[in-house]
Amino acid sequence: MARRTPTPVRYAANAVGLMVLVVSVFPVYWMVSRSFLPRNEIRGTEQVWFPWGGNLDAYRRVLAGDAFRDALTTSLMVTLLTVGVALLFAFLAAVAVSRFRFRGRRSFIMTLLLIQMIPAEGLFISQYKMLEGFGLLNSIIGLTLVYVAAVLPFTVWTLRGFVDGVPRELEEAAMVDGCSRVRAFFTVTLPLLAPGLVATGLFGFIQAWNEFTLALVVMTDPAKETLPVWLIGFSESRSRGVDWAAIMAGSTLITIPVVIFFMIVQRRMVSGLTAGAVKG
Repeated sequence: MARRTPTPVRYAANAVGLMVLVVSVFPVYWMVSRSFLPRNEIRGTEQVWFPWGGNLDAYRRVLAGDAFRDALTTSLMVTLLTVGVALLFAFLAAVAVSRFRFRGRRSFIMTLLLIQMIPAEGLFISQYKMLEGFGLLNSIIGLTLVYVAAVLPFTVWTLRGFVDGVPRELEEAAMVDGCSRVRAFFTVTLPLLAPGLVATGLFGFIQAWNEFTLALVVMTDPAKETLPVWLIGFSESRSRGVDWAAIMAGSTLITIPVVIFFMIVQRRMVSGLTAGAVKG
């Protein structure tokens, strides 16, 4: 087979792709490199592109005391609970909408779309008063509830597409062989939905992990702060100004759990995103 000669269009497409890659990666590099620089070099007029003479002082300031550990524990517990609860309810709702026909089904689907159109800021007061009435302010359960409410509509809508992509004939064939409807679904259909569950779970993980405004409103106790709220403490120093090195170091540490989680599920994630693109 003859080898194709690169065309100007291909060169241009590669150049655009390379530019997009540089623009996407450079902020991450800048964040990590600034975290190793001393304060005087960060505030200096000359830009330092490579932190050859850097140190770990910023990371020591971030890890000093129990504040980072407490915030990390809170963020992990809230995020994992949010992903678990949201996937459970979204999975059941997606199956109900995809596999069954019932009164109000279309209205339920439209409601999911309408909920996602409501600005989150417009719900803050009602959510705060609701949690205050139940005594759930400054609690992991309270913050998890509002996170689940925010993540659930998108998760249901996404999982519904994955369930629709699994042919019903597979379940019917298992039922002909003697399986009940429930057993046929859990033994045949559920394994095929694993990529979709991982893909939607990752999006929910990122959304809950990086959320700032709701956590700032609900978790007013400094000992119950999540990592994004805890990070702003380095910008409120009265004596020495904004500690940019510590902010960059803290941001780098906050990013690590997301990267680790993504590396663990990346294979399932890719297959989940491409599921349904090819039919055979």
